[in-house]
Amino acid sequence: MTRLRFIGTTSDDGDCPTLYEVEGTTDILVQGDRVTDPGQLAQLRDVKDSETFVLVPRDLLVRFAPRTTAPEMVPFSEIALLFRDFKHTAFRLETRSGYASDRNSPKWRRWKDGTDISAEPDNAWRENVRAQTALRKRFERVRLVDQPLTEGQQFLLASGHGNVSAGEDIRNLYRAEAAGIGLPDHDFWLFDSRLVARFVFDEDDATLGVILSEDPAEVAAACQARDAAWHHATRTADFARAVPSTG
Repeated sequence: MTRLRFIGTTSDDGDCPTLYEVEGTTDILVQGDRVTDPGQLAQLRDVKDSETFVLVPRDLLVRFAPRTTAPEMVPFSEIALLFRDFKHTAFRLETRSGYASDRNSPKWRRWKDGTDISAEPDNAWRENVRAQTALRKRFERVRLVDQPLTEGQQFLLASGHGNVSAGEDIRNLYRAEAAGIGLPDHDFWLFDSRLVARFVFDEDDATLGVILSEDPAEVAAACQARDAAWHHATRTADFARAVPSTG
């Protein structure tokens, strides 16, 4: 199934018009009110039977239309240095109900066996988090969660305490509320409010790679999503207390 990636909208209350990217292509899908005015339709050129026409405000295109060609996907390993070299803030939005990398890890099996994974020894990720936060940099993360939490989300909540202890600020936001405030439905890292690394997954939640972009429209959309998510999300400790069944 071809996936659409939400780019942005200037509408209120989830109303159209809206722009989407057709993943895996260079196409942009435009959602808007259909043109029905006979006078306008009569002025269109070379109209095909398969075509339809919509109206969108100029402001939507000015704010969100991509200004660069679509970049290629690269392996996630290629952005490893960004987690050390960023200047002030690395922000992650997590939107999926689960991740193959979690399910395939030894930590998952320990958790399934009933082991408390909230305070395990540091790994390379947490060691780097400690090093960067000691330099007054910030690691921030908002996780969208369902009601009730999926198994993958329960695992992340249980394991997230170790990341928080290392210096990450991880917060949780229910998916229904995220939809209400117009958050995107794709995962990304945002580095220093200037570079977006957008994840590409397969149908089994495995990471295929990331797409890097400094396109002003995409960066602006990511910054807006971060600000909205951060305002509404709940800190890990507070959220965990409200969901006692997850441990």
